[in-house]
Amino acid sequence: MNHYGYIKVAAAVPNVQVADCDYNAAQIETLIARSEAEDVEIVVFPELSVTGYSCQDLFRQQTLLHSAEQAMERLLDFTRSRDVIAIVGCPLSLGNLLLNCAVVIQHGELLGIVPKTFLPNYNEFYERRWFASSRDLQPTEIVFAGKHTIISPAPILFRTQSRVTFGVEICEDVWTPQPPSTRLALSGAEVIFNLSASNDLIGKHAYLRTLLMQQSARTISGYVYSGCGWGESTQDVVYGGNAIIAENGRLIAEGERFSLHPQLIVSQIDTEKLCHDRLTDTTFTATLSAEHLPRLTIIDCLAVRPRPFHLCRNVEPLPFIPRTADLHADCEEILNIQATGLAHRLTHIRCRSVVLGISGGLDSTLALLVCVRAFDKLGYDRRGIVGVTMPGFGTTDRTHDNAVTLMESLGVTLREINISTAVLHHFKDIGHDPSIHDVTYENAQARERTQILMDMSNELGAIVVGTGDLSELALGWATYNGDHISMYGVNAGVPKTLIRHLVRHVADFVLDAPAADTLRDIIDTPISPELIPADEHGHIQQKTEDLVGPYELHDFFLYHMIRHGFAPAKLFMLACAAFNGHRPDAGSYDAATIKHWLTVFIRRFFSQQFKRSCTPDAPKIGSISLSPRGDWRMPSDATARAWLDECKQL
Repeated sequence: MNHYGYIKVAAAVPNVQVADCDYNAAQIETLIARSEAEDVEIVVFPELSVTGYSCQDLFRQQTLLHSAEQAMERLLDFTRSRDVIAIVGCPLSLGNLLLNCAVVIQHGELLGIVPKTFLPNYNEFYERRWFASSRDLQPTEIVFAGKHTIISPAPILFRTQSRVTFGVEICEDVWTPQPPSTRLALSGAEVIFNLSASNDLIGKHAYLRTLLMQQSARTISGYVYSGCGWGESTQDVVYGGNAIIAENGRLIAEGERFSLHPQLIVSQIDTEKLCHDRLTDTTFTATLSAEHLPRLTIIDCLAVRPRPFHLCRNVEPLPFIPRTADLHADCEEILNIQATGLAHRLTHIRCRSVVLGISGGLDSTLALLVCVRAFDKLGYDRRGIVGVTMPGFGTTDRTHDNAVTLMESLGVTLREINISTAVLHHFKDIGHDPSIHDVTYENAQARERTQILMDMSNELGAIVVGTGDLSELALGWATYNGDHISMYGVNAGVPKTLIRHLVRHVADFVLDAPAADTLRDIIDTPISPELIPADEHGHIQQKTEDLVGPYELHDFFLYHMIRHGFAPAKLFMLACAAFNGHRPDAGSYDAATIKHWLTVFIRRFFSQQFKRSCTPDAPKIGSISLSPRGDWRMPSDATARAWLDECKQL
């Protein structure tokens, strides 16, 4: 069964009783059973969870060490008929060394033992009083919990039946300048598990979350962290029971801190996405080459029964929309990137004037707002912004009036040039019947408008600012050598779904009425090129999303195909999960509709590359750009056959 690269993992936080290994083993068994029932593939427990972390000098007692080994035998027997891989913390006595270890078990077998490398010896932690570091080891064959194995200071990796590779480090290891997980990730581990016993202090949890997210980002990995909680000694410190799952810098699941009850935090890590990001991240590849890492031992985990796949992660339907706590700040940053890009271009070419077409639609509105911000930054007179409204055969009163009202309220120079006569003359020249509303009818208007803007820029010593957006570039929804061309495209890095938020932000926080009211009406206006005459009531007849499909679907496909390299089957699965009608901020689409528009997206994306191959300079805004000079380089004659064939199989 296709699991789309996802692996289901869990961070378990059992209740413990200090030095009561039988009780602790029973608690661990309960959470292993819950993991198995939820089809978890790998579950990690806290550091020294078999004994409890806070045993202190009891770790020197043979009774405790013997009980811990017996508890591990019990856990091995308990897992004999279970597929889940469990990573359990346990002390291990080896000659004159006592080691703080992670024991990896499955199907009653001991797959491997990972001893802790870095031992804290400050403040409330005195691990060096009891434990030795893995660096003190020599490779040794041992019998532990009735199983023969080799314990070594050399890092090891584990590989599941589904070919996911994971590594293990313990608590303090991740706090060091060179965590073992860095080497493990560079050697192939897509997921890192950390058994921990970090106590809680004011401000420490926030630091810990940041640390783990940053480590997962640096190593482009999934990171699963389990810290001990209820039942550990509170003699001098308190352990809050932290359970955190991160993926490449993003927190995807977190447990309840200071809970008095056992916890099992379950999520899925997308290893396919991680592998794609590693392939495309040249810094990661360069680090791998520079380190000259020796090949690590890889231990294969045991075979498991086929598992049904159910996506249990939340899928954002609008991936381009920032999901931070301060959307206002994010919108300000985006607008400043756009405006600063334009401002630098103007100062570089010593230009104090711009020309742009204003239609009363979202794209040209955002471009105008960016021009105003850039001129204000530079201290230029806003009258140097020449906004041109060019009514044609499909222009409605609503969009025309909004364009005029907005320009007047912003204090820019307003020009109006009706293109109808010029286009009709052009139709006569080329022998086109104006009653035939075909692509010639539409594109002639778009090219006439671009010609006017270009010629006006020459007359005024200005540059033409483009208004086309990222979504239109992806779909090729632009007239070649028409609205496709400008001298600087401020919106080319902004997708359609994000433009609404940016314009609304300006309406809510930047402008006063009546300009803000005009912006809100523009937001509510159907998206249209207005190249076909309006209906008998003067309403827009040509609605873009009726023709090319919902932009929220196309932006979703665009983000995940370009950012993560996902195949059509995975795009379809994720879209079905994202647009299931359970989100108030997104539409609801059935599987047939999603399949249809996914096919349209792929067909158009491939066939329209020739337009993207010669687009103007434009600032990159987010992680996706289709600039032919930067992020996206694709032959214009590439075939989409493999992608479309996969769509047919959905």
